[in-house]
Amino acid sequence: MAPEAAPVLIAYDGSEVSRAAVRHAADLFTGRPAVLVTVWEPALAVPLGQPDSFGMGTLPPDPETVEAVDRAQREHASTVAGDGAEFARSVGLAAEAQAVPDEVDVADTLIGIARERGAAVVVVGSHGIGLRSRLLGSVSRKLIEHCDRPVLVIRGE
Repeated sequence: MAPEAAPVLIAYDGSEVSRAAVRHAADLFTGRPAVLVTVWEPALAVPLGQPDSFGMGTLPPDPETVEAVDRAQREHASTVAGDGAEFARSVGLAAEAQAVPDEVDVADTLIGIARERGAAVVVVGSHGIGLRSRLLGSVSRKLIEHCDRPVLVIRGE
C-alpha cells in the first residue's frame, strides 16, 4: 500500500478520550483514510450460572444466555464503531467503522488489525485508570511496547 494511502487506525470506545483521539487524528492526518475500531470481548459479561445443589459453586450459564450476551455485545460494538466513524467524518476524516471481537486482549487485537490493514499509525486514548496505569492505560502501554507501527496516545484528563 502506498504510504500516503495507508490508513490511520483509531481505537474507539465512545468515551470522551476516544473522541479526543479522533479530533487529534483529524488535525494531524488530514487526507488519510481512517478506520475506527471498537473491540468487544465475547462472553465477558455473561452472568454467573445458578448455584449448584451443594452451595459450593455455580453451574455454567446456559448456551442460549451466552449467545444472547455475545450478540448484544457485538451489536453494541457495531453501534459504537458506527457512531465513531460518523463523528470522524464530521471532523474531516474519510472514516469507516470496524467492530471486532477480542481474540487475546484489546491491544493484541488492535496490533493485528493495524498489520492487516497496513496502518500508518495507531491512535488511542488513554484512560490511565488504576494504580499500575497511572500515566498510561494498559492498552496504550501494551501498544507502545509491542506495536510495530507508530502509536499516538491521547491522554485523558
